[in-house]
Amino acid sequence: MNKLIFYAVVLLAITLGIWVTITYHDFFVSYLSSQTTSSSSTQRKAPLGIGAPGNVGPAIAERKQRQSPFGTTNPWAAAPEKQRKKGQIVVSDPPAQFEDQARLLGFKIIETVRLKSLGMRILRLRIPRGSTITQAIGALRTHMPGLDIDANHTFDPSSDDTPVAAPPRPAYSSARALAGWQNVAANCGKGIRIGIIDSGVDLLHPALKNSHIVTQSFHTPRHKPGQRGHGTAVAAEIVGSAKWGGLLPGATLYAANMFEVNENGGETGSVVGLAKSLDWMAQEHLQVVNLSIAGADNRIVRKVIARSAAQGMILVAAAGNWGPRSKPAYPAAYDDVIAVTATAGEGAIYFHANQGDYIEFSEPGVGLWTAVPGGGKTQSGTSFAAPMVTVLAALKAHRDGVQANTEAVRAFLRKYAHDLGRPGRDPVFGWGLTNILPYCAP
Repeated sequence: MNKLIFYAVVLLAITLGIWVTITYHDFFVSYLSSQTTSSSSTQRKAPLGIGAPGNVGPAIAERKQRQSPFGTTNPWAAAPEKQRKKGQIVVSDPPAQFEDQARLLGFKIIETVRLKSLGMRILRLRIPRGSTITQAIGALRTHMPGLDIDANHTFDPSSDDTPVAAPPRPAYSSARALAGWQNVAANCGKGIRIGIIDSGVDLLHPALKNSHIVTQSFHTPRHKPGQRGHGTAVAAEIVGSAKWGGLLPGATLYAANMFEVNENGGETGSVVGLAKSLDWMAQEHLQVVNLSIAGADNRIVRKVIARSAAQGMILVAAAGNWGPRSKPAYPAAYDDVIAVTATAGEGAIYFHANQGDYIEFSEPGVGLWTAVPGGGKTQSGTSFAAPMVTVLAALKAHRDGVQANTEAVRAFLRKYAHDLGRPGRDPVFGWGLTNILPYCAP
């Protein structure tokens, strides 16, 4: 009997050891590869001011998909469609007499939003007491078939505060360093205008004190705007000083805040805030806009995105940090949007990144040293990968002028993308890493 117990314990120990080895091997490989990314690779300057890919190192050449086992679906991502403003719905371009009929059915008009630049009108409604959102939407569709209506879904920033194993090394882990842009001129981006739709921005942060930034907040009336951490990090990555890792310090940034403090003290963005922000971007005639946010598919947002793209706006969005088995994150998954995922070193995917057929390109997004109110900290997420494609899109659009469009940017990025994962486009890395060096006269 004692022998049986002994052998059982030994077998259990061996099994546990094998499980631990398999489970954690990929994580350490991923981490080590992120620490050995070569910053000395040479990059050839291509015509018209944007460089071709440089040397990419052996880790990429292996063409292996190394994924950490931690990428499981989180509770928030299991049902993004259920993340919405309590008791609220939104309607776009309602027919005549809609408001009177809605009131007769027990709905209350909370807000009327006119998106003049996009040519849309959105109503935010409170549903009748005792109804669910699904029942309320059904009732309106029954009385008014064909109505563009949906819940007032909420959005979250596509970033992750999970600690990284290595101590922060600003000189080696800023966006500029991870992109290999250390020798790019500190005034790169002069004359370029870029938009971001995010949280607020700390304009007094040292990384942004000499930056050209125009801000507007589109939080809901009677709510306070959200915190400025995420927006500050994204803004500094794009137009912050070169010392802080800013990619295009000479560019002008238009920063729209769509986040607010909700009834529970948390932070959320909404359909209405996003729509207002995009309308402002259209009003300012911005060609390229970064969306480091994630939420559910929404009929109204889909329409607003389509209107924005139809006006020539090039939209770049974070792919989402909900895990590889989660549902698609929007707006990244819309056809009119370029979706960007995050890598952890050469050839390793970020373990929280969404996966799916909508993924188009990859950029470094793990362990970035970012600016936040009060200083800096290391963060990870597809939020910080998307801006690297956004600045390339902005350079391309600035070069092409009125001829710039989303498909032209996609074709350009595909041309210079270095394939990762399975050959060709795949649901993990998309077309691969956009390893491109800009040329900016000093």
